[in-house]
Amino acid sequence: MPRIKVELPERFIFETRLPIRAQHVNRAGHVDNAQMVMLISNAREAFFVGLGYTHIEVEGVGTVITDAAFQYISESFEGETLVFRFAVNDFNKYGGDIVCQVSEHDSGREVARAKLGFVFFDYTTRKVAPIPPRFLERLAAA
Repeated sequence: MPRIKVELPERFIFETRLPIRAQHVNRAGHVDNAQMVMLISNAREAFFVGLGYTHIEVEGVGTVITDAAFQYISESFEGETLVFRFAVNDFNKYGGDIVCQVSEHDSGREVARAKLGFVFFDYTTRKVAPIPPRFLERLAAA
């Protein structure tokens, strides 16, 4: 099976930092892959907050992750601070892709990449919803 390769965009529109703590590290002494997924998820929430939303409240609808690809590049360790950079691209009528690059703050060493497919979702009707135009405006202004 070919390896997953997440392509990075030319420009990121949001950045946040999270510290690596003991609960993120496995018995091998580095950040556990499942914990990296959680860290990226937490950073994704910060991205939405930075736009003035949450992932479940964007102009009257929410978002749902439809698929995800993770590329682990190097180890990360307790005591490090990770930088999460985000971009959004490959839009369709209902959503697009969130691309994330993860690097270690002090050295700049790349740790991981992620591509998260998402759609907007109306939690009242339990159906996919079109992208809110105001969301696209905020992305363009970021």
